Amino acid sequence: MTVEATTERVLRLLTLLQRRPSWTAAELAAELRVTDRSVRRDVERLRTLGYPVHASAGVGGGYQLGAGTRLPPLLLDDEEAIATAVSLRLASGGTVAGAAEAALRALAKLDQVMPPRLRAEVRAVHGATETLVGPGVEIDAELLVTLARAVRDAVRVRFRYTGRDGGERERTVEPLRMVTTGRRWYLMARDVDRDDWRTFRLDRMREVVATTWRFRATEHPDPVAYVQRSVTEAPYRHLARVRLHARPDRVRELVPPQVGRVEDDRDGWCVLVVGGEDLHRLAMHVARLGFEAEVLEPPELREAAAQLAHRLTAMAVHPRRSCSCGAGTLPECPVHEAPQLQDRRGESVDTV
Repeated sequence: MTVEATTERVLRLLTLLQRRPSWTAAELAAELRVTDRSVRRDVERLRTLGYPVHASAGVGGGYQLGAGTRLPPLLLDDEEAIATAVSLRLASGGTVAGAAEAALRALAKLDQVMPPRLRAEVRAVHGATETLVGPGVEIDAELLVTLARAVRDAVRVRFRYTGRDGGERERTVEPLRMVTTGRRWYLMARDVDRDDWRTFRLDRMREVVATTWRFRATEHPDPVAYVQRSVTEAPYRHLARVRLHARPDRVRELVPPQVGRVEDDRDGWCVLVVGGEDLHRLAMHVARLGFEAEVLEPPELREAAAQLAHRLTAMAVHPRRSCSCGAGTLPECPVHEAPQLQDRRGESVDTV
C-alpha cells in the first residue's frame, strides 16, 4: 500500500474518532475496510502526531479521542470549515477582551490551509455580510474561564463587587450559570452571606478567585428568566406592565431581552414588562411599537401617556401665525374674531 493511501486512511480514522465518543476496533475496521491490526497501527500513527487516542479493553471498550497536553491539528469537513471561519469573523467583533486578536489569528491560519473553493465561499459570505455591533463592555477572557470552571466544578467564588451605588464590597457566591445579553455578561449565583439568588455584572467584578470550597447544587430559578427579570426590572425607578394587541414573538423581535420581558396572554394579546426612570419616555417607547396598548400598571403611566398625546396633538395642528394687526395670533386674535386670509397678491383680506 502506498504512503498516500495510508495517510488517507489515517485521516479517515481521525474523522471517525471525532464523529462520536467511542468506537470498537471491529467497527473501525469495518468502516475502513482493513484488519484490526491495521487499526491498531493507525491509532499509533495518530498518537505520534499528537492525538491522544485512549483504548479500553473488555466488554464496551474501544477507542476514544481524548484531550492531550497540546492542541493537535483539527480535521474539518467543508461545512465545518465554513461555519468555523464565519464564527471566527463574528468573534473578532465580540465583547470578550483579547478574543478579537486571537480570532483573527485563527482565521488567518484557517484561511491559509483552506482549499481555494472553500476560501471563495467564505469570502463570499464575508463580502455579503455586515455586522452591526452595539456598544458593549469588554470582559477579560481569564475571568470567563475562571467562572466557567467554577460553575463546572461547583466551587465557591470570592470577588470584589461594585454595586449600583458605587460602593465596593467583597462577595462570596455559589455560581450557577453565566448569561449574556449580547452587550453585557451576567453571573447568576447564590450569595452565601445573603442566602439568596443574585445577579452580578461581570464588568463590575475584580479580584475574582475560585476557592476549593465545594457546594451542592440546590433547587433554583431558570437562569435566563431570572437574569432577564433582574436586568429589566430591578435597576429602574418605575416598572410598567402594558398589554399589547400583538403576538409575543412579534413583540420580542422589537424589544431586546435586556430591555423588556414579554409574557404570553390570551386572544392575540401579550404583556410587556419594562422598566424606566421616566414615565414619559416609557409611554413614548410603548407608543413607538405601533400596537394597540392598554396600561395595566402603574396608573401614573396613563397620565404620562395623556400628556404625551396632548403634546403630539399640538405638534400636529397648523402652526400659529401672527395677525397683521399685531394684537395676537391667528385664529384667536382678540381684534379680528374671524381668521385673516391672503389673496393671491399677498394682501390681507378679512373674512366674514
